[in-house]
Amino acid sequence: MSAISNRYEFVYLFDVTNGNPNGDPDAGNLPRIDPETSHGLVTDVCLKRKIRNFVALHKEDEQGFRIYITEKAILNNKHTEAHKALSIKPKDNKSSENVDSARTWMCKNFYDVRTFGAVMSTGVNCGQVRGPVQLAFATSVEPIFPLEISITRMAVTEGKETDDDDKKRTMGRKHIVPYGLYRVHGYISAKLAEQTGFSDNDLHLFWQALQNMFEHDRSAARGEMVARKLVVFKHSSAIGNAPAHKLFDSVKVERKSSDAPARSYADYHVAVSKDGPSDVECLEII
Repeated sequence: MSAISNRYEFVYLFDVTNGNPNGDPDAGNLPRIDPETSHGLVTDVCLKRKIRNFVALHKEDEQGFRIYITEKAILNNKHTEAHKALSIKPKDNKSSENVDSARTWMCKNFYDVRTFGAVMSTGVNCGQVRGPVQLAFATSVEPIFPLEISITRMAVTEGKETDDDDKKRTMGRKHIVPYGLYRVHGYISAKLAEQTGFSDNDLHLFWQALQNMFEHDRSAARGEMVARKLVVFKHSSAIGNAPAHKLFDSVKVERKSSDAPARSYADYHVAVSKDGPSDVECLEII
């Protein structure tokens, strides 16, 4: 399967209701926030994790669609797979020819390596890959106002903790965003795709993941998260035909009314201008 031949950018909108889309471990797991503007943040790493999880569920270790970055993975074990498959001996670990061969094998077998890239030069050397798909941080359209909710625990973990039934109820805290609409920009380079083998089939799977990843990521902590809008800009060439920031500016998100706090997607109006360059196609996938 040949690599994609067009450059892409995209604007992705998702929202959260009564949940924590991305907790900050340095702030007691409070929702991530820009302290100067109070706009909410969701890291690219968080979004990539959900994409990886969707691909793993959807493809179920199908050949060519394994996931490199998995929970509690020992990455050097996966590097060793490449070396064994290519009959690379430990003493030849660092030769440029063998590193290139191992890098190609990793791209061919692991979806997230050929999509997002990876540093695989630690220990068993498989080189480094610069991925064609990159995501920025997601930022909320408006400031968010996190709430701290008190919760109670009705049970204890061990009987020796207490024999007093009244003391078996303990207090806890849960942090939520009542509502937040988040916007993220993404970039897909055809030139980098040539180096990793990122194909049209891979691209189609990526769009599927953006549309469906929240459907398989439900938890009490994250509340209700929904993919709301995916606007894709397809250039007619591999290099591109317009600056990305100008294409992003053609997607406007505005509040319909400021009389009350936003509590649903219906409180916003999303407008997509079709008056962009003639050699850049605008596609509304969601």
